Amino acid sequence: MAFQEGESLYLQGEDGRRYWFRYEPGMVKLGGMGTVDGSRFKDLEDGDAVEIVGKRFNVFRPGVIEMIESLDRGAQIITPKDACAILMECDVHSGSRVIEVGAGSGGLTTALLHAVAPSGHVHTVELKEQNAEKALKNVRRVGLDKYWSYQIGDAKTVAVEFDGADVITTDMPDVENALDNLLPHLRNGGRFCAYAPNCNQLENAVRAMREKGLTDIRSMEIIRRGMEVHPGGVRPSFEMLGHTGYLTFARKRTV
Repeated sequence: MAFQEGESLYLQGEDGRRYWFRYEPGMVKLGGMGTVDGSRFKDLEDGDAVEIVGKRFNVFRPGVIEMIESLDRGAQIITPKDACAILMECDVHSGSRVIEVGAGSGGLTTALLHAVAPSGHVHTVELKEQNAEKALKNVRRVGLDKYWSYQIGDAKTVAVEFDGADVITTDMPDVENALDNLLPHLRNGGRFCAYAPNCNQLENAVRAMREKGLTDIRSMEIIRRGMEVHPGGVRPSFEMLGHTGYLTFARKRTV
């Protein structure tokens, strides 16, 4: 399918570097490359080649992994390896209604928005205004802001402006102190996820979930190791993305 006006796209050079832009019929600004006539991309499709200033590029529609990798970072993000598990374990899909606690730079936010579009919604409760502003900038750039809202406040006490959520995800050090405030906004049968970087935080979260009557409580850690593939030799990479955080999943039931 040919690119549509307003789509977020990226050029990728032969060196692998990416240049992001929003497709428009007039002059288009390419990050790090200046401007180019947008008509150059008319009738092009995903993966097509184009020559600009004598160099060959391919133009791609981004998937969620490229969106997350391209974020303007500030606060630490929940990495793709953990975001994948959250989407699967929490059954986040088109039409899902999600409350997210903690936007960071918008990594998980982007993954959630990509999954719930075009008929769902993500509402984020963020403690710091600067984090929310950076996340908004990022989700706007990839064209997902129409499915997002946020409010500033402490998840332990703020009046959450969103009800009937299918999913609540949290990235905070003391989620056990926020359950009384958050759980009333999760529907029965809904799914709850807590992300915690430290073991003691994990223990506190699980104990509190049990006390509040949540069920199907499971905790895990996701570790990713790449492979080096060369002619005549294949081995695991010496470098790996090991510990980032612990994930705990649960479901709400009538107690």
